[in-house]
Amino acid sequence: MHDALLIVLVFLALAFDYINGFHDTANAIATSVSTRALSPRRAVWMSAAFNFIGALSFTGVAKTIGGDIVSSVKMVDSQTIIAALVAAIVWNLVTWYYGIPSSSSHAIIGGLIGAVLVSHGFSGLKIVGVLTIFVALIASPIIGGILGVIIMKLLRLFFGKMSPGKINSTFKPLQVCAAAIMSFSHGANDAQKAMGIITLALLSAGQLETLDVPLWVKICCAAAMAFGTATGGWRIIKTMGGKIYKLTPLSGFAADLNSSITIMSATLLHLPVSTTHVVAGSIMGVGSTQRIKAVNWGIGQTMVQAWFLTIPLTAVIGGIIHKVILMLFN
Repeated sequence: MHDALLIVLVFLALAFDYINGFHDTANAIATSVSTRALSPRRAVWMSAAFNFIGALSFTGVAKTIGGDIVSSVKMVDSQTIIAALVAAIVWNLVTWYYGIPSSSSHAIIGGLIGAVLVSHGFSGLKIVGVLTIFVALIASPIIGGILGVIIMKLLRLFFGKMSPGKINSTFKPLQVCAAAIMSFSHGANDAQKAMGIITLALLSAGQLETLDVPLWVKICCAAAMAFGTATGGWRIIKTMGGKIYKLTPLSGFAADLNSSITIMSATLLHLPVSTTHVVAGSIMGVGSTQRIKAVNWGIGQTMVQAWFLTIPLTAVIGGIIHKVILMLFN
């Protein structure tokens, strides 16, 4: 039974990564698609390729997910992690269906917290690690918004005297490059969440001696996210690409460049962040430099509400699912 649960867990983790791929495709390509710098098909396949490369490049965030949330691997078993994964998958599918850009990072962390609380109480959580992750998740979109304002103002300072046509022809190819870098950054940070979950499960099951991510886990998670990205998340692309702020090649380049810098900085610091939050914060920051009313703050408010609800609701769902699993298998 233990081996069977471990197989189910790995399958669910890869399913989460796949859903994360099409759920968060918008983060990398919405700006370049909305400004027509890339066709949707080319944008999706380019994003899938760079997501795959990025996912294979780093493991620091995976170790944070696997080691900084729970007090001890002895307090986590396959049932706990399965509950967390199911909660995150349910939340991602619901928010995708309604076109709400929510955080897959928040969802998996909330699900894991809820399942651990039900099984072991607060003693099962590494409070300092959880708080560090919370700070990174909350601070990253704020930093993204502030940097978005700075980068956009600098670009307008240097290129503001050019004609609109010249600006568009100059920044469309640059925007494609920025979207590729953004896709790499997304893969480098987001794919590691599933890697960390699988590695934690293998460690708790005695299959590993350390929290080092096996090569097969890297490849499987990278491939799952790349395939998910290739599927495309068109509902959320429409929200990110045009409903927050009407992007131009210049502002789209600024948003992607700024998001990439923010996400890669967090990745190098081994901190999980929400790429959705960072990109949305960047777009809002970039848009506000034109004028405050240029940004659709109503959409922004809906997104923020979803962000704040994600962790508590996925924690509740994770806790309930853990209880159900215990009733069924114990």
